Amino acid sequence: MKRMGRFGLDALTGLWRAGVVAAVTVLVPAMWAAAVALAVLWSDNPWSWIPLVMLPAVGSLGLAQPVCRWVRSLVARWTGTVIEPGYREPPPVTQLSTGYWWNGYTYASSAKQARQEQEWRHKLRDPATWRDLRFAEIVALTAGLASLVPLAGIAVAVAGFATSSYVVGGLGLLAAIGTAPYAWRLLEPVAVRFLRPPPPSLADRVDELTAQRANTTIAQAAEIRRIERDLHDGAQARLVALGLSLATAEKLMDTDPRQAKALLQDARAGAATSLTELRELVKGINPPVLNERGLVDAVRAFALDSPLEITVDAEPVSLDPPIESAVYFAVVELVTNAVRHAEATSATISISRTPDLVVVVEDNGRGGAVIRAGGGLEGLHRRLAAFDGTVAVTSPAGGPTRVRMTVPCESS
Repeated sequence: MKRMGRFGLDALTGLWRAGVVAAVTVLVPAMWAAAVALAVLWSDNPWSWIPLVMLPAVGSLGLAQPVCRWVRSLVARWTGTVIEPGYREPPPVTQLSTGYWWNGYTYASSAKQARQEQEWRHKLRDPATWRDLRFAEIVALTAGLASLVPLAGIAVAVAGFATSSYVVGGLGLLAAIGTAPYAWRLLEPVAVRFLRPPPPSLADRVDELTAQRANTTIAQAAEIRRIERDLHDGAQARLVALGLSLATAEKLMDTDPRQAKALLQDARAGAATSLTELRELVKGINPPVLNERGLVDAVRAFALDSPLEITVDAEPVSLDPPIESAVYFAVVELVTNAVRHAEATSATISISRTPDLVVVVEDNGRGGAVIRAGGGLEGLHRRLAAFDGTVAVTSPAGGPTRVRMTVPCESS
């Protein structure tokens, strides 16, 4: 009895998942069908071939990447298999001394225009775009058709019972229940076979390292400017004021000792404030606990100070300091984003070595996080890419958001 109940639950779950797979994989074929329908309706028009050609071309290109993104999300959520996107990172947009912006392809008068012109050029030159187009066709003819079997069984059953053909209705219901737990499972092997990116070629690796070098240079320059600005606006200004107070106190020491004493007290308070600001600045560069205790203890210390309720599940790991620093600040950024943008109340952080370093940050926020050009997640991906690290984001609307970061331990 318990086994029958379990099978019934699997059948209901499978029927729901088959419906989701069918809805996702049918998008591109449905767009093709719409193009054919428009061409038939406009058959008297000499320009009727335009929608038949343009709609599939533009629509397929626009739908392929969202379909593949949803498939990766479904496979990760249902089976735990993470399929890396494998998209090439666009070159950084940089401002030249002439005031123009260079996006790797053309010059533009503003950063926004440079990114807009870069987007489609880069997308059309990325092999992953054409892999997505091929996969959108393959998945519709494989997993898509398989997922329609239990749905067709339900349709036959409804039609049979509605017309009092109980044998037909019963056979349709049996077909739906019998195939529902298995119909959607073809999605995983098809996605792994045709959606997983191939190993990078030597030319791809050279391009990637070139982009990483440019990104690292830009990030280092920005960090140096931040430190200079913090020193100039904070500690440096207070130290200048401290020197003036001491000079004034020295002049007043003989003529007005009381005023000189008050100035010395103010100078001592200013020195203490400057020391606090310098400590905070140094902490922003690298937290002392990270240098002294390592990555795991630094993450635990951060979790205790975070406004979120954070559970840390970590095993001791030994890494080079640059990798520890990059991973630590990646975790800090993800948790900060969960508080600021996702309105999360709790999070879990998992750190393991299998044998690569794998860090998973999951929050219960509202979801919807994506890696977009110029966004924080893209910057996080660029920082980890310097160590051959990868970032996989699963964040459906409504949550939860799950970010999986992987860094090869050979780098450490």
